Amino acid sequence: MSLPETLSNLRRIDGGFATIVPDGWMQGRTSYGGFSAALALEAARGLADDLPPLRSAQVSFVGPLAGEVEVRARILRRGRNASWISAEVSSAAGVGLTATFVFMGAVDSALHLHEVPPPANVVPVDQAKPLPEGRGPGFAGHFNRRFGLPRTDRPEPEIGWWVQLKDREGLDPMVELMLCADALPPGVLFMMPNPAPISSMTWLVNLLTPLPETRDGWWLLRSAGNYAEKGCSSQDMAIWNADGTAVAVGMQSIALFG
Repeated sequence: MSLPETLSNLRRIDGGFATIVPDGWMQGRTSYGGFSAALALEAARGLADDLPPLRSAQVSFVGPLAGEVEVRARILRRGRNASWISAEVSSAAGVGLTATFVFMGAVDSALHLHEVPPPANVVPVDQAKPLPEGRGPGFAGHFNRRFGLPRTDRPEPEIGWWVQLKDREGLDPMVELMLCADALPPGVLFMMPNPAPISSMTWLVNLLTPLPETRDGWWLLRSAGNYAEKGCSSQDMAIWNADGTAVAVGMQSIALFG
């Protein structure tokens, strides 16, 4: 079941909605992080019809989410130009995700800085080779995926893929981007000597445009690990559209159980 289908079958509750996490959106014993974050964003957006564009999201993955989940949001503050909204996703096991979203309208500024260039060795989406079918976690079937960076035999803490959501009809562009943005494995994954469980702990996403747009739904995602020690890893993340324009940057903290 796609995210648009999931949202069409939700049940309204006080402060938000309840829905079922489809099996196809699971990642091990919990739902895919981008799916849970997209549910939280959908609840936040539902609090007001006049919210400005989303500009930042701070997400904590607290515990596993499966089966029926309840998604609630509340306004922390509404200023003249910016609004802060918190959201929480919980299941029978307890709270699984908390998030704070910042929505902000455009203001006049004399400062103009755009220093998030795509990787110099990026493979254009129309030349990129698809990832093997059937590989990856259960939720991977909802995406088309292609190698965005040349593959090497040398293990490096960097992954770059083109990602396209297969069923995105009717989704808000920000919800679609949130759903896609966590689709990469950690940058250090292929440096690990043996397979081992991993778990995202926190995730920060800053939007660089009030309206992310791309051709045919393709986004270039890059994750680059910069630290891995004592079971923790930190990585920088970025997203570009099909024309090479940066639309988001981020950072993620990951637990490595091995």
